[in-house]
Amino acid sequence: MDYLNFVLEKIKSRIQKINLSLLEGEKEVEGMHEYYWENYTEMDQYGYENFDNQQALLNQINMNQNQLILKRRFKKMLDSPFFGRVDFLYEGEDEPVQFYIGIGNFAEDTGKVPLIYDWRAPVSGLFYDFDKGPAFYQAPGGQMDGEITAKWQYKIRHGKLQYEFESDIKIDDDILKEELGANGDVQLKNIIRTIQKEQNAIIRNTKDRILVIQGAAGSGKTSVALHRIAYLLYNDRKNLKSSNILILSPNSVFSDYISHILPELGEENIQEMSFDFFAYQKLHDVVSDCENKYDMIEQNLKNPDRTDRYWEKQSQDSINRMEAYMMELEDSLMNFKDFEYKSYKVSASELISLFYTRFLEIPLLSRMEAVMEYVIDAYETLVGKDLVEEEQQQIRDRFMGMYETRDLYRIYNGYLEYSDYPQLPKVSYENRYLAYEDVYPLLYMKYRLYTPEQKKNIKHLIIDEMQDYTKLQYIILAQLFPCRMTILGDMAQTMDENIQDVTQFLPKILGKDMKKIVMNKSYRNTVEIAQYAAKLAGVTDLELFERHGKPVVEETVDDIQEAAEKIIQSLKLQEDGYETAAILTMTADEAKKMTGILQEKTDLDISYIDQDSSSFKRGITVTTFYLAKGLEFDQVFTVAEDEKENALRRQAKYICATRALHELYIMSYH
Repeated sequence: MDYLNFVLEKIKSRIQKINLSLLEGEKEVEGMHEYYWENYTEMDQYGYENFDNQQALLNQINMNQNQLILKRRFKKMLDSPFFGRVDFLYEGEDEPVQFYIGIGNFAEDTGKVPLIYDWRAPVSGLFYDFDKGPAFYQAPGGQMDGEITAKWQYKIRHGKLQYEFESDIKIDDDILKEELGANGDVQLKNIIRTIQKEQNAIIRNTKDRILVIQGAAGSGKTSVALHRIAYLLYNDRKNLKSSNILILSPNSVFSDYISHILPELGEENIQEMSFDFFAYQKLHDVVSDCENKYDMIEQNLKNPDRTDRYWEKQSQDSINRMEAYMMELEDSLMNFKDFEYKSYKVSASELISLFYTRFLEIPLLSRMEAVMEYVIDAYETLVGKDLVEEEQQQIRDRFMGMYETRDLYRIYNGYLEYSDYPQLPKVSYENRYLAYEDVYPLLYMKYRLYTPEQKKNIKHLIIDEMQDYTKLQYIILAQLFPCRMTILGDMAQTMDENIQDVTQFLPKILGKDMKKIVMNKSYRNTVEIAQYAAKLAGVTDLELFERHGKPVVEETVDDIQEAAEKIIQSLKLQEDGYETAAILTMTADEAKKMTGILQEKTDLDISYIDQDSSSFKRGITVTTFYLAKGLEFDQVFTVAEDEKENALRRQAKYICATRALHELYIMSYH
């Protein structure tokens, strides 16, 4: 293909220019350093010349950094510079214009007409949203109308054309099967070559402030959400930076799993963390340690009744009780006294008036700070001088002493007693341990009694696995992050025996300007696996992409030892191009035991993932169902004790089943 060779030569030429520019930039930085050390003693006393030199150095370093980023992108484009082409005949013109679509923009030089257009550019919407015939796209100058006369798709690897074909529709089924049916790479797949019209509408949605995606397992919702972030960053570069975005992901392994997608799409340094980790950080001044969510799941597997109290404490009834309890604290927590400092006096009744009238809108445990500052300001105005820090601290101690206690641990314990729940032990800070069921009720109470810090630098929040968040958690998130949100999940993949549809209560928390989108078409699994999983969870509205494979294998074995032996016999790594396999258990103890047996019986490299793991690797992974959420593998072996079957374990089996791309084995042992 002549155009491919032409573009590759231009990219190589551009990389050479960047290399020369970087070399000159490095010499420039070196020269600036030398000049500074030779002349800094003679620079003017006010530091203007020093400041100018520092700014020039910083500008040059930033220029070099930008050149390096461009070089990385262009080197990546040498592998596959473009994957699509649209021939567009503008209204009133005689000849169509050819637009080649790729991972990023490329022009011979800055400011010239692109030889390749970024998949996020407005013109690229022609490729995803229209078949041959009338079409349009939104340009900076307005809507551009015309007609698509041809659409081409290409697969280029290592700079070589593997296939090309002209297509009336965006993705031919055979090509989609090849792309989506490819064996599992180490991380989540880039889907820009196979974006469907419905997915493109989600990715390019800039209108809705809160976008909620209910997606079936394997529907590509996480990929779509990440591509949406890349699109928003590209199209709102002036107002939105990668540092303004936060992804709340379930765990560190999942964060690593998705980490390559955004850099591959041209966006880096997106912040990722789990909401649990955030909560533990914010409660560290109250308790020394908290129960981990996964520890709670392990306990619930052994004692399913324990989960009832968890959901009860997160319920609307519990929230109402907390509000009633905190209303009572307005009086019971306070012990007002006359304040006197030197010759200045403020009566208890005046303080009460300030506390319950002037500053009533401030949360209870932050309110006395406002009263104190008001009194200090009045005193300083009266005497005509400012108090020193030591004097202010003495006054502060006296005002804070008007609370019966400011210890949130004791206050929360009062709520537990008020609600007839078992109380926390009355121990010193270093021995305070909080069960997971109490983490978010206590965090909610903290943010209701103290002025919360809003994360105003975060302009877009992505919440994954939305079905695992409680109503109480969403209320806290709405308070902390008053920004745009993309929320996604699958209510069938809950880690609880009761399925929760969060979209029923989210509008009341996040506002009515919320759009819900349902993605029911499953692309990940073969038809055989998807149908098996849907039956487990009682899912009936699933649309399946017609990709067939091996039937699901169900068998009963005597023990976990025999299960391991059968797994070794069935492993197909390197065969059929398989790169990943997972053995998924219910509990961490089972996963540890299985890892030990496999390591004894084979010389294969086994990767064991536990709560502290932070990376996802190619090859064989052994882990629990709850740590495998969101991941995918070529082969999946589920191992579980059959006599312990219950609703929670059925949910676990559904999560395990939907992790499999090509082959699924369900093993039960006594």
